[in-house]
Amino acid sequence: MDPHLLRTFVVVADCRSFSAAARRLGYTQSAVSQHIAALEGDLGTMLLHRRPVAPTEAGERLLEHAGPILLRLDAARVDVRRAAADPNEPLRLGMTPLAATARVATALTVVRRTRPGLDVTVRVADRQSVAAGFATGEYTIALVDGVVAPSDPLRLFDSGALVGVAVTEEPLVVLLPEGHPLGPRAGLTLDDLLDARWIDAPDVTAALSDLSAVARSDNPRTSIRYAGTDIAALVALVAAGHGLAVLPRSAVPSCAGIDQVPLVAPRLVHRTELLRPRAGGSLATALSDAITGQTG
Repeated sequence: MDPHLLRTFVVVADCRSFSAAARRLGYTQSAVSQHIAALEGDLGTMLLHRRPVAPTEAGERLLEHAGPILLRLDAARVDVRRAAADPNEPLRLGMTPLAATARVATALTVVRRTRPGLDVTVRVADRQSVAAGFATGEYTIALVDGVVAPSDPLRLFDSGALVGVAVTEEPLVVLLPEGHPLGPRAGLTLDDLLDARWIDAPDVTAALSDLSAVARSDNPRTSIRYAGTDIAALVALVAAGHGLAVLPRSAVPSCAGIDQVPLVAPRLVHRTELLRPRAGGSLATALSDAITGQTG
């Protein structure tokens, strides 16, 4: 399957228009039409309805595969280029909101002692964006976090270039509004909380779908879906009684209006992993070693 044809198909399906896809790709409309016809000829089936433009059932199936395939190709290209990285290139660090921020700050201090003029950019984003950004070369290295069973690796997509190195694991606590009936407990289980209202904050902590899978229940129920990365805003929603949330103990700010109770079952931890290239340059190696505590 020709990746150029596949990229064209993805853009047409996204734009729902051959002419709009042509403008985005910088092709003529006839070239886009030829790409789609060639891909359909290769696969022996129609992938797009023409009027209106929309994926067929076979096209929807192909779209499910297209993202990982194209990402893997982009990651392979970046992986090869990283092997010959310029040691003086800018440092681009991507990280999720709860990914061992204190370690990053200390590690940057260590690295910049020997590279005082180093151009550094730190970007905080959601887990999927950070992992994909590292795979496609947007970031020199990256830190991602998530909720997993003890010693389990984070569940990231397979790009072939992701090498996850454990940085930290720490316990989780349940955030409750002050005065909540469960606040006095010494510990809580997910079973204790199945009937509670939750704030679903997948860009900050465990998605409720993941917690439901662990609890083997259709609950917990979502009260609010928080599509953001600001921890203070999430805590404020909990304090105002809009729902519960789970966070690593070290991430909970000291403030009035909330109680925090350890999550004792099932056994879950908050894990931070460093994503580093398999064959990175000296800059990526120096920062990676400083974050994992191998230098400094």
